[in-house]
Amino acid sequence: MIRALKSRWRNFFFKTKGATIDGYCWIQDIEIPHDFDSIQLGQGCALDRGIVLLCSGDNTGEKKLMIGARTYINRNTFLDAAKLLKIGQDCGVGPGCYITDHDHGLNPNLTPLEQELICKPTVIGDRVWIGANVTILKGITIGDGAVIGAGSVVTKDIPAQAIAVGNPAKVIRMKGEAEVS
Repeated sequence: MIRALKSRWRNFFFKTKGATIDGYCWIQDIEIPHDFDSIQLGQGCALDRGIVLLCSGDNTGEKKLMIGARTYINRNTFLDAAKLLKIGQDCGVGPGCYITDHDHGLNPNLTPLEQELICKPTVIGDRVWIGANVTILKGITIGDGAVIGAGSVVTKDIPAQAIAVGNPAKVIRMKGEAEVS
């Protein structure tokens, strides 16, 4: 009962700060450092404890971080958007993941913290399962129904219905195909 009340309070609080929340979302103890108005949460999505929703760069007035309806984001996941990070509907994201739409430049005359952000939209389709401790880098598209195995680092697009694993993640088969032993 108390957890449900706290979740409802968080929905109200984040809406008053400018986040777009379609209907009710199950929101546990998460962190949104700033730019609440750059975030959109779909009806019935669930955000577990320890999640960070960070919108970096300039506040453009556009949505930078979008999570689809009925998507579950597991504990201690970090979503870092500067341009567009979109997660579709009915997805499952395992614990300890890092998903971003940007990285930093490599100008040898600048310190690491002075480097410009290099942004490319990251889009995850509907009904995607992302295992624990997965890293998804900028500019990636993951097609509908794909599965990303635990511990993978996704550096290239993954097609719909593909099962991908490894560092870097590679497609090992498509859903419906027999597993090769």
